[in-house]
Parts: sequence; C-alpha cells; structure tokens
Amino acid sequence: MLFKDLSVYLQKLEKTTSRNTMVEILAELFDKTPTSVIDKVVYLLQGRVAPLYVAVEFGMADRMIVKAITKAYGLEEEDVSKMYKQIGDLGEVAEELSSKFKVQSSKSIGEVFEILKKIAETGGVGSVEKKVDALAKLFEGLDSLSVRYVARIPVDKLRLGFSDMTVLDSFSWMLCGSKNLRSKIEKAYNVRSDLGDLAKIIKEKGVEALEGLTPAVFVPILMARAERLSSGEEIIGKIGRCAVEPKVDGFRLQAHYKKSQIANRKSQILEGGEVKLYTRNLEDSTFMYPDLVEAVKRQVKVDEAIFEGEAIAYDIDSGEFLPFQETVQRKRKHGIEEKALQIPLRFILFDLLYKDGRSFIEESYKTRRETLEKIIAKDDVLIMSRVKVADSAKEIDNEFEDAVSRGLEGILAKRLDGVYQAGARGWNWIKLKRSYSGALTDTLDAVVMGYNKGKGKRTSFGIGAFLIGAYDEKKDKYVTIAKVGTGLTDEEWRQLYERCEKLKTEDKPVLYNVDKNLVPDVWVEPSIVVEVRADEITRSPIHTAGRVMRPSKNGEAFDVEVPGYALRFPRLERFRDDKKPEDATTLVEIEEMFINQKKLKVKS
Repeated sequence: MLFKDLSVYLQKLEKTTSRNTMVEILAELFDKTPTSVIDKVVYLLQGRVAPLYVAVEFGMADRMIVKAITKAYGLEEEDVSKMYKQIGDLGEVAEELSSKFKVQSSKSIGEVFEILKKIAETGGVGSVEKKVDALAKLFEGLDSLSVRYVARIPVDKLRLGFSDMTVLDSFSWMLCGSKNLRSKIEKAYNVRSDLGDLAKIIKEKGVEALEGLTPAVFVPILMARAERLSSGEEIIGKIGRCAVEPKVDGFRLQAHYKKSQIANRKSQILEGGEVKLYTRNLEDSTFMYPDLVEAVKRQVKVDEAIFEGEAIAYDIDSGEFLPFQETVQRKRKHGIEEKALQIPLRFILFDLLYKDGRSFIEESYKTRRETLEKIIAKDDVLIMSRVKVADSAKEIDNEFEDAVSRGLEGILAKRLDGVYQAGARGWNWIKLKRSYSGALTDTLDAVVMGYNKGKGKRTSFGIGAFLIGAYDEKKDKYVTIAKVGTGLTDEEWRQLYERCEKLKTEDKPVLYNVDKNLVPDVWVEPSIVVEVRADEITRSPIHTAGRVMRPSKNGEAFDVEVPGYALRFPRLERFRDDKKPEDATTLVEIEEMFINQKKLKVKS
C-alpha cells in the first residue's frame, strides 16, 4: 500500500467534523490496509512511529522542518520562513512548494514509516543535520499531498481530532458495520494499550483472539479508577465489608519488571533485571526515578511482575510523607541523580496485576494483595500500603480522619472479592474525599478546551481565562463545566499560554460540545489536564455538561430543557501531566457529586 493512498484518507479525516463519519473513514482505511502494515498505519495516525508508551520522540522543531523544505526544493530559508509565517501551517507550506515539482510518489507506507522511525532514533553529535537531510530526501520522493502530512508528523501537528476510543469504534465498524464490538475490543485495549498491536491481531485472527489476551511485561495496562462516595455509611451500603487504604498524594506508577542474568568478567552469573515505570497516561518515566528502579531490582523476588503503587516524597528524619509540591520536584529531565538524593521517594505498593506468566487482573483484591506482599522483600523504598479491613461505617470514617490528619488526600475502600477493572471506574474501588455543609472540597480533573486573550495585566501573559471541560464517556465528547480566571501565579499563566500555543487550532475540535456563548478566542486540542477546585456545583444553561436541549419538530435542538452543570468560583490547583484527557472527571461523576452535594445541604 502506497503512502499516497494513506494521505487521501488523512485528507478526508482532516476535512470532516463528524465523529461518526471519522469512524466510518477509519474503518474503510483499516479494512483496505494490508495486515503487514496495519500497525504502522495506526501509529502514523497518532503522529508517531511507536506506541504511545514507547519513549521515541522526533526531537525536531519547526525551524528544522523549514530547513528540510528549503533543502528538498532548492529554496532560500528566509523565503520559506516568511511563507510559514503567512500560512501558519508547515504542512500546507510543504505541499504548496512541492506541488511545483509534480512528483509521482511510489513510496510505500512501510518505507515512509521506517525513514521517519530512523529520523526519530537519530541522536548524538550532528544529529540535527542528519535529521534534516533525511527528511529533505523523503520530501523529494513524495507527492504534494503526502508531503503535507509527513511535514506535520515530526513536530506533532498531525492532529486529526479523534481519540483512542474513536479508533476502537472503527475496529468494530470494520468488523461488523456497527459499534457493537466496541466493549469487547476496549476490554482487550485496557489490558494491552497498544492500538497498532490490537489492529494486527484483529486483522490476522479476528476479534475472537482478543478474548484470551493477557498482560505482557513492558506493555502498560490502563490503570483502574475509583468511583467516589461521601461517607463511610454510603461505602458500607455499597460494597459491605472492605479493605481501606490511605490515598497518598504522589505519582501513581505502574512498574514492569523482568529478571535477567548477566555474566561478569570472572564468568560469574549475576542477577539483574530490566525495569520500566509508566505513568497514568502511559508515558515511560523510568529515567526520572533511578532510585525506584534500583529498589525494584533489589526487592522484587520473582522472574516477571507488573504491579502498581504511588511514589511520594518523605522526610528522612521523621519518615512522614511530604506534600505534593515536594514530590513534584522529582519530575524533571535534568539533575535527576542530585534531586533523588535531596528528595528521596517511597514507592507505596497496593496492587499486583501479573506475575510469572499469570494474569492477576481477574483475581480478587484479597488474592492480589496477599501475593504482592509475598514477592516484595522488606526494605525502605518499596513498601506495602497500610491496609485495614473495615466492617462498619465508623471504622471507615475513623480511617478517613486518620489519613487526613496525616496530610493525606483521604482513603480508598476496596471490595475484598473485587477484580482489577483495567482502564475503568467501578464499585470495586471507592474513594472518600468528603464534602462538608454543601461546599465542594473535592477537586476535579478537567481538560483545557480553549482560552480568551488577556486584558489589563494579563495582556503580557497572552491569556486571561480558559475554558475547561469534563469527559462524557458515553458520547466520547468533552463538555464544558467552567471558565477559569483565578488560582494561577504569573508564572503559571505564562506556562499555560506556552502549552496552549503548541496545541491551538483554528477550528473547534470535533470532540468538543460547546455553547455558542462560551466560544473562546483560541481553541486548544484536548491534551492539557488541570486539577480544579471550586466552592460547589451549580446549574447553568450555557454549560454543556449534562445539559439537555428541547428538540423541535424537525429534530433539531432549539432550547434548553435541562440546564448543564457548572463550577462556582473555580480556581486552578495544579497541572496534571500524569493524566490523559480521557482521565478527566466524567459527566457521570459530576452528576453523582451534585446529588451528594444536595444531600449534604439538606442534612446541614
């Protein structure tokens, strides 16, 4: 299959604003794509040359693409730069300039993929020139439409406007002409979060082959999420006798370990191992935590394992956990070893997902916990989370009060016979972060959807307020809940503007549902997740979270029947770089929080 065939589909995807149409276009593309390159097509659609969890980045800036265009077509760099400033899209610049050469591309998808992959893997002295030269040569052998999309990939500007869930729907549509197989495919994706690999399995063996899919070391499992309730009484009423663990405020990490044996110079066999640490949004963050890597190698006593925990900073003298503001300093690209000595971490373990060829996902919490305790040697870095089995609401409330008194977020109650619900919320885990007197003391995670330009003092920041949304899982849409204009330091305003600038888009993303009265000055692709605090959840006719429109005779919505949900006095708490947009607080959660808030107001 030629790359120019793929570029035709990329153009169709770029032109449509309908999610359902996107599903059908992708399904047709996947159906026509040979099995041998289906994984490569999926990665390219994501603007990558590897799964999301593989740390392979292009390391190219806009100016490097300009240089490649200049070199490919024998132009002056100044002229190309000027044209880029006028058009604002490197892909369109490359397409227009390449169209003068009338190249009839014969490069296959596999060839283009391998060249792009080699560019991404090129490093060291002289790597900038090598990357530019390789990309220029690639441009020379492609037709103008293909050049448009290839030019965007290395600078992460492909942005076709669909999520992983849209791709899963497309797999289902390809197989049966509907979304009926989505749940079965999604269950497999939650265990093996590699869309390219899933596509290959489906093409080769059919959807039936996904049923037996088990975890694999170094392929992250989508992390389970908790439902929320507001009292021990509600938790006991929901799941009965349960395990209660403190909810610490650190970095949630999934550790993958594989034992290896290494021969040294004296031919002695030494035990070693490979370790990968993945964040909630599937990023490989292993390099940031050398102390945790060494601890995993030292303390894990099996050949292979996948387990989860929370990494949190602690005071060496007192042993007490430190606030998140201290822990977050460990998230860095430079000075890692030095900071590890200044701010040591403890890895608080709470779940086992895989051990020595056996999946533990469908095992009970009790079995997972007991097995995890047996495979971790005692030491001072990897430690098991504190746990208490509670029989009553009073015991749960006491554990909550104790956790809060120690500066922790709250507690997690876990069903003793509950399975691990990969990638999903469920009543096997329940978090308690209580609200009092109708005030909303819990925070929400929201997606930045766009921003308004600054006025007055904030003119210098470039941004004055930003629109945020929750995630409507049923419709795979982001729906608005607030416009935020407070809670940020001057530096955070500047930081947010810089992030938004890299993600801004002229048209409203297809995944957004926004009222015309809330249209921002600048749209931003769904990528930035922020934690927001507010006084309470209220009703608003202009916010789309939970809003119901009254249909007219011709079926079009024309008036508000049920107002949406909105946050009263929202303010930024922090950026949540460890979360994907789909991890944002869901519409269902907001509805439940609103109901609980009303109950508390009545009681007070």
